[in-house]
Formats: sequence, structure tokens, C-alpha cells
Amino acid sequence: MSSIEEKHGRGRALGFIADVTEAEQVEQMVSETVTKLGSLHIMVANAGIAHVAHALELTPIDINRIFSVNFLGVFNCYSAAARQMIKQGPLQEQKDTKSCRSSRYKILGASSIAAFKPFPTLAHYCATKAAVRAYTQTFAIEMAPYGINVNCYAPGIVGTAMWDLVDEKLGEIEGRVKGESLRKYSTELTAMKRISVPEDVSRVVGGFLCSRDSDFVTGQTIIVDGGIVFS
Repeated sequence: MSSIEEKHGRGRALGFIADVTEAEQVEQMVSETVTKLGSLHIMVANAGIAHVAHALELTPIDINRIFSVNFLGVFNCYSAAARQMIKQGPLQEQKDTKSCRSSRYKILGASSIAAFKPFPTLAHYCATKAAVRAYTQTFAIEMAPYGINVNCYAPGIVGTAMWDLVDEKLGEIEGRVKGESLRKYSTELTAMKRISVPEDVSRVVGGFLCSRDSDFVTGQTIIVDGGIVFS
């Protein structure tokens, strides 16, 4: 694990290279962050991978790999963050109604619309995201007495490197040129008829779920997909 520290204006940022599948590395990341930046208020467990294959083509190695990152990685981040937050004690209630600072700790995990809607050739990916959703619900109940809100967010088809890989593999399986699967699924499945961009998701995560506006929201999976899954 390594880290890079940068200063931007009045804020400070630390960049880490760590393996979320290793609990010790996640714990070190949290410990170093607290040492250099102060108490931990928010954890976003966003690491994830995808793999495209028919269910009968999957091997135990495939299953272990995707669950290690997509679920175990979230578990490790949730656990390390919650222990640190409990150690710090409850946050003080904000008397200034104009303040945007939350009086609750926030732990967030990356689920997906795949936790709600099955996608052929992504059975194992769907299973990991459903696991994140279910674990988040239970973890939210257990953490509520400590002043910790636990939620996850469910992106849809986002124009990222991961979806470029999905697009390429789906094209190979279903006989489409590169980029066509991404366009097909985004236009046919999405009410807004476009591919999502990372900012569509980050605004909900950083703007709402990390703010005091979500202080009475816990155990939920917020869908951000432009109208594919309706709850």
C-alpha cells in the first residue's frame, strides 16, 4: 500500500493504492487517513469489477475473484470504517440549520441495478451486487444506534472503462461491433435514452447521501440509472 498527499486550496487529499480484498490494507488506509486528516466521517466503498460469461461457463475461480472485490471489498471497508466511527463517538448535532455538515456518520457502498434486474451473462456480477444491497440493509440496522447511516447506490449503464469491457464482451457473444451493445442497452432500456456519465452518480453520492439531507435515510439502495429499474 502506498499513499500520495496533495493540498488543494483549504482542503487536503490523500491518495492510496490498496487492495480492498485485504482487510489489513483497508484498516491501514483508514488509520493513516485519520492520523493525517482527522476523524473519519464518511466511507464510500466504490471498488468493483465486472466479468461477462454465461453461467455454465463460470468457474469457482471466476466466482471467488468477483466476490472478493465486489462483496468482500465492501465488507472490509464497512467494517474498518464502522469500527473507527464507533471509536470516535457520536457526532454533535448541528444547531446551525444552514450548516451542510451532517450529524450522522455515513457509510456508502456500490451496488447496481443488477441487484434488482437480472442480466444474462452477468449472473455472478448480479449476485455480488445483490449481496451488497442485502448486507447494507442489515448493517444499517446494527449501526443506527451508533449514529451511523449505511446506504448504497445503484448505478445503471455508465460510460466507464468497466462498461467498455462489458460492451466488448457482449459484442463478442451477441455478434455486435464495439460500442453497439452500449448504445443498444442504453437506448432500449433507459427512459432518458442516454448513457449515464460518472457525474450523474457522484452528484447523488457526494451531494445527497454524504450530506445532512440524508440524515434520516438508512438501509436504502438509491437507484441512479436514468429510468431502467423502477422501485
